[in-house]
Parts: sequence; structure tokens; C-alpha cells
Amino acid sequence: MEKYRVALDAEERAALERLISSGKAASRKLAHARILLLTDATHGEGQRDEDIVAALSTSPRSIARVRKRFVTEGIEAAVDPRPRPARPEKIKIKGDVEQKLIELACTDPPRGRCHWTLRLLADEMVVLGLVDTISTETVRLALKKTTFSPGSSSPGASPRRPTPSTSGGWRT
Repeated sequence: MEKYRVALDAEERAALERLISSGKAASRKLAHARILLLTDATHGEGQRDEDIVAALSTSPRSIARVRKRFVTEGIEAAVDPRPRPARPEKIKIKGDVEQKLIELACTDPPRGRCHWTLRLLADEMVVLGLVDTISTETVRLALKKTTFSPGSSSPGASPRRPTPSTSGGWRT
């Protein structure tokens, strides 16, 4: 792995020290600033990567990435963390498919079964052509967010009920 040499000028060093002393930034931004200050070769020899890993509880790969970004892209790119890639949406079932799933769960179960299972619901959705593939966990999450609860008029599978106090209360 090629090692990039970090050489901060006085202005960059002062800006990084101000950023760290204020403490009013994202933790990754502060960590990147600390890495740059500790790897600065103009201020002494710069610390070894193993010492920085121990001091900042970071990985050697993070130190290498920050060094490389500083040398190739500049101080702003090295300090400001790159935006994380967009996460796929958590809810895989939406709209009409979700509605069909709830309708299916409210119908009578298949012959020979006394109730719908998550596996049966997932398989039936594939057979009906609503989805190509689906896991039982996705079906569970879709049903969990609804107020569907067979056999109960209240929302949720296990609604909270007030429990009577056994302590009786304080007497004065």
C-alpha cells in the first residue's frame, strides 16, 4: 500500500486545531482532522500509523484513506467525510402490494391449515404474481406496521393493558 505524505502549512494546521478545539462538528470530521494533525510530516516526523490507531481508536485503512484524499484532493475533501451511499428503502412492500397482502391475510387460510403463516403468505404472494421473491421477514414487517390483529378489536398483536399495583399504596 502506497503511503502518502501529509505536509500541512501553518494556516491549514491552525484551521484544523480550531476545528478540534471547538468540538462543534461531526465526529468523523473531527477524527479526520486529528488524523491529519498526527500524520503531519512538517511538524516533526509525524507519528507512526500504529500509534495513531491506538490514540484515536481508528483503523489503519481510515488513516490511509484520509492521507490519500489530502494529497490528491486537498484539505477540505480530506476533512469532510464523503456522503454515505443511499440506503435502500427499509419497507419493501408498499401501496397496492401491501393492500393485497393484508387482504390475503384476512381471508380464510388454505385448505388443511387453521391459520396463515408468514411462509404461506409469502408463497401465496409469489404464486399470485404480486412479487417475484419475498422473505418471511418482509411479510412480517409489513403486517406488523398495520393495525391488523385477528381476533382482537384493539390494534396490535399484544396491546398493553394496565396492571394493577400490588403494593397497595402508601399510608401515612
